[in-house]
Amino acid sequence: MKKVIVFLVVSMLLCSGILTTSATEWPQWRGPNRDGVSDEVGILKEWPPNGPKMLWKISLGEGFSGISVSQDRVYTMFSTGDDEFVVCLDATDGQEIWRFRSDKNYHEGQGGNGPRATPTIDGDLLFTISAHGKLYALNAASGQKVWSHDLQRKFGSKMPRWGFSTSPLVEGELLLVEVGGKGKKSIVAFNKNSGDVLWSSHNDKLGYSSPIAITVKGIRQIICFTGTKLVSVSPVDGTIYWTYPWKTGYDVNAATPVFIPPDKVFISSGYDKGAAVVQMRVFVSPDDDRAATDQIRENQGRVRIKEIWKNRKMKNQFASSVLHENYLYGFDNSILKCIEADTGEEQWKTRGFGKGTVILADGHLIILSDKGKLGLAETTPAGYIEKASAKVLSGLCWTAPTLANGKLYARNEEEMICLDMTGKH
Repeated sequence: MKKVIVFLVVSMLLCSGILTTSATEWPQWRGPNRDGVSDEVGILKEWPPNGPKMLWKISLGEGFSGISVSQDRVYTMFSTGDDEFVVCLDATDGQEIWRFRSDKNYHEGQGGNGPRATPTIDGDLLFTISAHGKLYALNAASGQKVWSHDLQRKFGSKMPRWGFSTSPLVEGELLLVEVGGKGKKSIVAFNKNSGDVLWSSHNDKLGYSSPIAITVKGIRQIICFTGTKLVSVSPVDGTIYWTYPWKTGYDVNAATPVFIPPDKVFISSGYDKGAAVVQMRVFVSPDDDRAATDQIRENQGRVRIKEIWKNRKMKNQFASSVLHENYLYGFDNSILKCIEADTGEEQWKTRGFGKGTVILADGHLIILSDKGKLGLAETTPAGYIEKASAKVLSGLCWTAPTLANGKLYARNEEEMICLDMTGKH
């Protein structure tokens, strides 16, 4: 009887508008689940010639930091003059709420100036890293510093050739960061509230990717794509479960790994390296897998991996791929492709977006070219089926767009725009 009463009360509140479902947010790198996929529905499938309605446009600055959205606020990073900043904007009109100077400007003539990391929002806290390697925890409402670390000074981290680019990952009370420090300090877990170091693990130089968290048959793992390897560690104490060698030219492992449920991981790199899928097997004791006995003795954990396939048909230089119904969609350098996740076989390819970026929502790919062309295409392995396209930005656009609460946010090195993707704003 109590369950019936609760159901009736909830139904009445929903109908009256007093109780509503939470808004869709994009609080970190690659969205809610770090996979480039939004659960929003009802996006516009037909656009006017100039594209979706522009709600606002603001001047910004240099950099390739992604755009995070939480509680009707927009967060990103940029550089102007000699300074680098974290900025908070009002999602309604783009008005600046606060800015925090995070470092001096990072100058890099080949790749571009400015910050690379994307702010991570977790409740009242914001976490991010400057291009020079300053890790910050800020108050998300006010921009005041809570704690910080200089990764180069504290951990002996070596500055990557094109700047610190990794975005922090929150896992419960932990903040996980690919630090690239000396003496088994490639991956570091901090207490997210105090900044205290809880554990460190692995020996490798930094790449440009960001970590993800996955669960395979009850085993929680933090997956990191470091300078020369794909690495799995325990979030509890940093124990290394497994590693998979992956050496790329200039150590540019940049695209974020993609989890393929229930037990596979996809990685891809440019510079003619290619892509691969590895599969994990979890076992309870050595008796379950005699071949893994030595691995257990070496404290490699209860997981081992098998390479499923490896080829050069998808080479993500910096833009990460997305997964939909066991097919991967992403940029093979400057060619947009669809490949089958189980085999790596190409399904279709198309040009016209340069070295663009892609996210997924409502059964469609949202594609932003490196010159500001926005496209919408069906997410299907049958072929590239474009539904709409429009020029929305100019200049260099290497930052993936963000979709939150029916609004699409995109930027170049000079400005940020907000587009209405539902026709309701």
